[in-house]
Amino acid sequence: MMTREIRWGDMRGIRKFEHVHELPDDYRDFLVRLLWVQADTEFASVQQHRPWLDTAPSFEDRWIEARIIADEMRHGWQMIKLLEDFGEEGRFYINDLFNRKEHQHKLDSFNMDFDTWEDVAAFACLVDRVGMFQLRSFQECSYAPLARAIPLMITEENLHIGAGRNALNRIANDPAYYGDKTMAQAAVDKWYPRALDMFGHSGSAGSEMAVSLGIKRWRNEEARKMYVEEVAPILEKMGLVAPEETANRRIL
Repeated sequence: MMTREIRWGDMRGIRKFEHVHELPDDYRDFLVRLLWVQADTEFASVQQHRPWLDTAPSFEDRWIEARIIADEMRHGWQMIKLLEDFGEEGRFYINDLFNRKEHQHKLDSFNMDFDTWEDVAAFACLVDRVGMFQLRSFQECSYAPLARAIPLMITEENLHIGAGRNALNRIANDPAYYGDKTMAQAAVDKWYPRALDMFGHSGSAGSEMAVSLGIKRWRNEEARKMYVEEVAPILEKMGLVAPEETANRRIL
């Protein structure tokens, strides 16, 4: 559903912003940095997945890796097109994105290599699921060009999450595939804390601002709580266990 009016926050009920020049200064400053970070995660994910194009366990896995890389690259370019509307400031951030190397990204999860196939599976199942919460929080946001970009991104992100969930389940439970349950659980233990960190600090002033401006639907701690409740039964069905929420965390 697409609406013309802002649906939450301090400006609820007024018309959504269609152009950068309409934005209040604090809104503009917040949004351009948010788009920059979002684009950075998309391009970083391409770098992480790329080595597995030729080394994933099966032909189907390699095909899915190619699809994920293509989707993430397109998502990054969607953010680039939105940044272009910010003029000189947007070009500054675009130049930064084009010159950012591996292991130089904004979020920890995207500076970690996929050393094993179970890394790929757990990342797609757990970390990409955080990306889905991010996209869902942008749905119907107060900046209309971003709101219009979200539905297709959500459709494609669902494929990534489903592929990761399927691969992780097969690693844990299909002896004819690859690995075993111990390897799958180790990957969960590695990536689950990084996934929870990606929601950001609880009580964050930036999180509160995002909601009040109508850009994001949920505060960090609200989204993280929903994520935990969603992931626990998924892992349980695979015979795996989610670590304690504070275990090996870097951001609380």
